[in-house]
Amino acid sequence: MRLHGYFRSSAAWRVRIALNLKGLQAEPVFHHLRHGGQHAPAYRALNPQALVPALETEQGAVLTQSLAICEWLEEGWPDPPLLPRGRDERAAVRAFAQAIACDIHPVQNLKVLARLRGMGVAEADVTGWARWIIREGLEACEALLARQSGPFCFGTAPGLADLCLVPQLANARRFGCDLSGLPRLLAAEAASATLPAFLAAVPERQPDAE
Repeated sequence: MRLHGYFRSSAAWRVRIALNLKGLQAEPVFHHLRHGGQHAPAYRALNPQALVPALETEQGAVLTQSLAICEWLEEGWPDPPLLPRGRDERAAVRAFAQAIACDIHPVQNLKVLARLRGMGVAEADVTGWARWIIREGLEACEALLARQSGPFCFGTAPGLADLCLVPQLANARRFGCDLSGLPRLLAAEAASATLPAFLAAVPERQPDAE
């Protein structure tokens, strides 16, 4: 397998964690997002969205969208699981993961912020936008975990929710977002930080880190 990504991409970070949790290896292929590497014709031919990650499988398929890739990994290598067995519980985990991957991350990512700058929005307002989006979304995520005992987001083992949460909290800090009043999220992050699968996936440990 080959994983196309960028060291600081939250979406690629999610997939790195998933691969590590499953004990799988994927050859990294790097695209420098701030230099426009994702728009190179060869990569656009692979992923017309010009986003990372993309996963090339051993059979030659090209998978895009981080949650779709994680679910593909789950179906092919179900142990250890990223999703619980119960139908209701699986839906709850997916909802939490999508709250981050679909509602928080896309509207504070590099592409959107660059567009705001291109429209003449002041840098302080661009950063303020990102902070507001992140904080509002994380408050909702905290509430979604109110009845979950942990130490991870949903139970005693990490899963799809945790591999979405950890990169998003790192993004929050990068934008100077206030993380007070989010004890369940921070506790799940702390539990994840004890695991090699999460530690090996952090941006600063990637070969293309700057």
